[in-house]
Amino acid sequence: MKKIVFTFLFVFSLPFLGFSQDTFVIQNKKKSDKIKFKLINNLIIVPVKINGVELSFILDTGVSKPILFNIFNVNETLKINNSEKIVIRGLGEGEPVEALRSRNNIIEIGDAISINEDLYVVYNSKLNFAPKLGFPIHGIIGYDFFKDFVVDINYSSKTIKIFENEVYRYSDCKNCESIPLNFHNKKPYIHANVTIDDKEIPVKLLIDSGGSDSLWLFEDVSLGIHANEAHFVDFLGHGLNGSVYGKRAKVDAFRIGSFTLENANVAFPDSTSISFAKNHKDRNGSLAGNILKRFHVVFDYERSMLQLKKSKYFKDPFSYNKSGIELEQNGIRLIRERSFGGLKRTKTDDINGVNSTSGIKFTYNNDYKLSVKPSYTIVELRKDSPAERVGLKVGDIILKINGKETADFSLQNITQYFYEKDGKTIKLQVNRLGKEFDFEFELEDMF
Repeated sequence: MKKIVFTFLFVFSLPFLGFSQDTFVIQNKKKSDKIKFKLINNLIIVPVKINGVELSFILDTGVSKPILFNIFNVNETLKINNSEKIVIRGLGEGEPVEALRSRNNIIEIGDAISINEDLYVVYNSKLNFAPKLGFPIHGIIGYDFFKDFVVDINYSSKTIKIFENEVYRYSDCKNCESIPLNFHNKKPYIHANVTIDDKEIPVKLLIDSGGSDSLWLFEDVSLGIHANEAHFVDFLGHGLNGSVYGKRAKVDAFRIGSFTLENANVAFPDSTSISFAKNHKDRNGSLAGNILKRFHVVFDYERSMLQLKKSKYFKDPFSYNKSGIELEQNGIRLIRERSFGGLKRTKTDDINGVNSTSGIKFTYNNDYKLSVKPSYTIVELRKDSPAERVGLKVGDIILKINGKETADFSLQNITQYFYEKDGKTIKLQVNRLGKEFDFEFELEDMF
């Protein structure tokens, strides 16, 4: 279990007759539907309805049952009933998380509905991934949705098409390739190959659409799976049980079927963070969003098949955050902005007015207004990174980047600056304990 989810829930009244329990069906005559999604940090965020409440979930092939969190403002509306306390475990160095298992929930995604779903509800206030994405996230959903449909994910158009299995027909596609799927604990695995130190190594990977990286590999010297000398230690992400750290590097190549990606990013997470994930002894790692988005992907769980076709992102270069800064959208700022109303025209009898002969006086409107804007805070700083060397610190609030107010940008817009070309100059103005400081550094390729 991993990262984040986006779900929308709406009030509805539906005839429940004819629905199977614990099964999604599509409520239209075509038995298919098209759903728009947001692509944030390589994650698929879809609108979901749960017990009539609008929320946001991440579509995550790496989880078996839906997990709800960050629902304190909608808890009463959700009507979480028939619950029992359990403990769940995922990625991260922390302790297992307590959750409530809730039965008999109604979930809608587009025209698809299931009327008797189990949910795992986590009330830990620290488990809030919205600041890390800059977008409200309430949960994750995976196997329960994928198992009942053929799911066609078009990363280029940011749309998902779902089909009930009996109506889906594969079309002739010269540039498509079908890859067999294997399942363990309701999670999909594929066989692929990585090339490290000029040696091609077969690997079994969990398909993890809930991860934003490219590849995660579990180091195994006996198999030749290891980080080469050109690596650096970094923060890798947030798991259900806390932060995950490890080594970042490159593999010479990654091959799935006949598709090859050269110099692909790879992360080798610390063993303490992935002890739970390694319970499946044949697993060598994960295939995540930064590679999945390079394909138009069709998941067909009933036929144990994955169909791939190159997307518009296929040739995008693999890049790392070259600054060493990890940001969160942490709280809000009140910004005093000029209300540029231009010239005010008022009638006047003042002979000293600007245009007194017509009885009209012109004055400038210098009014101000207060606007609520997001606040972006440094929460991780890679050791010996360009940002750390110039004196930036965890807790600094970024006010400006290269002369532009960060309050006018999304979290993704700001982070994108850190992925630009080597040698690019970054100028930051930050607030540190109420005082403003200016810093300047150049982006640096760790390899």
